[in-house]
Amino acid sequence: MRQLFLICCVVVGIVSCGEGEKKKPVFTPPAVASVDGSKIFKISCAVCHGDDGKLGANGSKDITKSVLTVDERVALVSKGKGLMPAQEAILSAAEIKAVAEYTMTLK
Repeated sequence: MRQLFLICCVVVGIVSCGEGEKKKPVFTPPAVASVDGSKIFKISCAVCHGDDGKLGANGSKDITKSVLTVDERVALVSKGKGLMPAQEAILSAAEIKAVAEYTMTLK
């Protein structure tokens, strides 16, 4: 009887220490890095507009005098105008918006 009790205790101990119900891993999406509009502007736009937006090279406009809204600037950067090339195939929508928002600070 004592051996049966010990065997039952060992079996219960083994079963209770098993993995049991496996839990599915919880998906945590990666943190979205914020887009640095000033950095993109300096790489893609400053050649003609200058770091301060006033350069005017190749006929580019003085951004500090612009009265365009953010949405209008997004459209302009996306589609381009005159000698300014369209950026929609080069930059993501988030990058274009970040650049447009950054240009609003150049006053």
